[in-house]
Amino acid sequence: MRVSTFQKQIEDIYLVKDSKRGVSGTFVWFVEEVGELARAIKGNDQENLSEEFADVLAWLSTLASLTGIDLAQAASKYAQGCPKCHGTPCTCCEENRLTREQDESPPSP
Repeated sequence: MRVSTFQKQIEDIYLVKDSKRGVSGTFVWFVEEVGELARAIKGNDQENLSEEFADVLAWLSTLASLTGIDLAQAASKYAQGCPKCHGTPCTCCEENRLTREQDESPPSP
C-alpha cells in the first residue's frame, strides 16, 4: 500500500473522531503507541511488533492529516538519500568523525 493510500484510508476510518479529539489529544495517543512499540521491541515480540508498527504508523498518519501534512510529500525529503550528505547509505557520521579527527590532530611541525 502506498503512503498516500494509507493516509487516506486512516482519514476515512478515523478523521472525524480524531478531529474531535484534536491534535494534542491525538498526540498523546500517538506517544502511548510509541511506548507500546518500545515494549514490543524490548521484548522481541515479533507478532506484536507488526501490530505496534502499524498502530504507530496509523497515529502518525492521523496527526499528519490533522495538521495538514501529506505524508508522501513529507517522505520525499529522503527521495535522494540522506538530506544532509545526500548519500545512500548516509555517510554523515563518517564525515563528522573524519572532520573531528582532523580538528583534533596535533598541528604539523
